[in-house]
Amino acid sequence: MNEWEWQLLEEKTPVDHLDISGIEVRTGSRVRLRPRQGGDIMDIALAGQIATIECIEQDYEGNPHVCVVLDEDPGRDMGLLRQPGHRFFFDAEEVEPLSEEESRGLSAVQKPTILVAGIGNIFLGDDAFGVEVVRRMGGLNLPSSVRVADFGIRGFDLAYALQDGYETTIVIDACPQGQAPGTLYVIEPDLHELDNPGAPQAALEAHSMNPVSVLRSARAMNIELKNILLVGCEPETLGGEEGQMGLSAPVEAAVDEAVRLVESLVKRILNGDAPSSKIRPKLGSTI
Repeated sequence: MNEWEWQLLEEKTPVDHLDISGIEVRTGSRVRLRPRQGGDIMDIALAGQIATIECIEQDYEGNPHVCVVLDEDPGRDMGLLRQPGHRFFFDAEEVEPLSEEESRGLSAVQKPTILVAGIGNIFLGDDAFGVEVVRRMGGLNLPSSVRVADFGIRGFDLAYALQDGYETTIVIDACPQGQAPGTLYVIEPDLHELDNPGAPQAALEAHSMNPVSVLRSARAMNIELKNILLVGCEPETLGGEEGQMGLSAPVEAAVDEAVRLVESLVKRILNGDAPSSKIRPKLGSTI
C-alpha cells in the first residue's frame, strides 16, 4: 500500500453500523457467515458459523468490510489485537444478521473477567511451577468468565493479554520469599510502586518473564491494571547454570494444593469477596 492509499484510509469516516438486508448491525452484533461461492477451503470451513462483529472497517475505496470473531473459537480472547487467524474479514453481503429471536435462543458470549496466567521456564526446575499449575487446571470445569492460559516465558503475550480489561488477573509463578520449599503465597502487588521513579525499571524481554516487568510494561502501554494477585510457590531449585527439567519434590507436592487455592480465589472473587492485600503464606498442605 502506497502513501496515497494510506492517506485515503486515514481520511475515511469511521463506520459504526451497517444496514444488511434491512437489519442494522454494529460491533457486538451476531451474524451467520455466508462466504460467496468459489472461495477457498477456509471459506468452506467458515460457512454457516455463528460469529460476533468486532469492528467495521473501510478500504481505501470506501467499501465496508466486517471483521468478526467466531463464537466457538477458543482463541477469540487472545489479547485486544487478537492473533492472526482469529479475526476474519467479510464483505457485507457475506454475513447474515441473526434475527432477534435467533439471537435470544443462542447463549450470549461472555467475555472472561478473570485471567489465570501461569508463567515460568520449564527448563529451570521449579520455575516451571506456574506452567504446571495451569496445565492441571485445564481439565477443570470453570465458569466461562474465567480464562486459564499458559504464558510460559512470553512476557509480551501476557502484557498484550492484559489489554482485554480483565477485572482480576491471577499470576502463578515461583516466588522466593525465604520460607520452606513448597510454601504457597498469595500476594497482591502494590501497583502504585510501578509508578515510583526510584524503583528498579526492569526491561521486558520477549523470551523472559518477570511479573513486575510485565506489569510495568503494561502500565507504560497505558493499559489499565485492575486487580492483580500473585499465587507464588517457594522454590527449592531454579535449575542452576545447566538448568533442570522437572519440579523438585516439595514443589511438585504443592501443585495440586495450588490448584485448589486458585479455585478458591476464583470462587471468592466471583462471589464479590476480594482477598485482602497482604502476603499470606500457605504452609505445607494447609489452606
